[in-house]
Amino acid sequence: MKNIKSLSTLLFLLLILVMPANGQTGTTAPPSVTISGIDKARLNRYDDFLKKEINERRIPGAVSYIMRRGEIVHEAAYGYSNLADRTPIQQEQLFHIMSMTKPIVTAAFMMLYEEGYFLLTDPVSKYLPQFKDLRVAKDLDQGTNGETEPANSEITITQLLTHTAGFSHGLGRTKLDNEIAKALYSEPHKDIESRVNAMIKLPLIGHPGDQWNYSASPDVLALLIEHFSGMTTAKFLKERIFDPLEMKDTGYNISKENKRRWMPVHNLDKQGNLVNSKTQLPTEGNTIYGGTHGLFSSASDYMKFCQMLLNKGQYKGKHLLSPKTVDIMTMNQVGDLYEAPGQGFGLGFGVTTDLAASKTLGSVGQYYWSGAYCTYFFIDPKEELIVILMSQLQPYSNYYGDKMRQMVYQSLITKY
Repeated sequence: MKNIKSLSTLLFLLLILVMPANGQTGTTAPPSVTISGIDKARLNRYDDFLKKEINERRIPGAVSYIMRRGEIVHEAAYGYSNLADRTPIQQEQLFHIMSMTKPIVTAAFMMLYEEGYFLLTDPVSKYLPQFKDLRVAKDLDQGTNGETEPANSEITITQLLTHTAGFSHGLGRTKLDNEIAKALYSEPHKDIESRVNAMIKLPLIGHPGDQWNYSASPDVLALLIEHFSGMTTAKFLKERIFDPLEMKDTGYNISKENKRRWMPVHNLDKQGNLVNSKTQLPTEGNTIYGGTHGLFSSASDYMKFCQMLLNKGQYKGKHLLSPKTVDIMTMNQVGDLYEAPGQGFGLGFGVTTDLAASKTLGSVGQYYWSGAYCTYFFIDPKEELIVILMSQLQPYSNYYGDKMRQMVYQSLITKY
């Protein structure tokens, strides 16, 4: 009997220890809703962050898409597409995707590579003779009036694809960068050939292969697409990428009936208030079908392009690229020339090479890019994850791209 009493006392004490502090028994917190390994409750932190940024007037609005393991796990539209008249943003809003044009044009160019039109090691002058005998500026602060020297080698096609050719985007603070920006984007050009020819009349900012410098090289890719295919880049993209991927809202111009879906770019005025920018790029009548920027798209359209890449070139049974081609596009091709910690650069994409050095959540092998009006995407093959965030805000900051990674990756609760 004594042993039974002792046992009863022990069981009672154990029960007291495991009971909740409020004295209730038989209650547990409801399990989190998980879709494709993403905890929806944790992902709410991402929603809350974006809503806070909009409420505090730091961004006008945004559209988000997240796909994991082939399933759309998050699609949301926040805030306004137009602060001037407070038009609510739509899931199918149309955006200037700016430099997110570059990966699309690169993919198109690599389709022609697969058809045997060129080798990646070929000099560009083999196909565009005006690329012979280029010169390099000795002092960028002297601009076009400064001393130059002959380039120590010819520019190759790989160097165009990797931004190592010695060209510039005109985004730097030197006199030469300013002159490049004016020649490319302020002077009138009727087509992409005109803009490329203006670029090569100016000296290079460095010798081919010596540096990684963000550049207008994808415009040369666009011109080469026209050279090899015999059609404009706009037509090639439509026939070979947009139509097969059902990207009905992507192109260099917006139709009149879709103009209401276009989101203008916004900026902070001198008083720090978020307003519609006074200057907007034209949405129709564009005839320069470039590779650096120029496309309009929606988040859902861009998701289809990303799905094709994640699926190693395949979309709904259609093979736009070979898996081997996607592999070479999404591996680091520039050694240590790309200076961002833990990052490299492939053929058209930034690539994560060292997670510890990057100081961000993610995976080695993640590839990505963004656009000047604050549009972002990344693809993580290990996690079978695609994330897209689009707004329209200038000047560009990668802050929202960094927050996108932070808030999305913390919501993953099962690994690949």
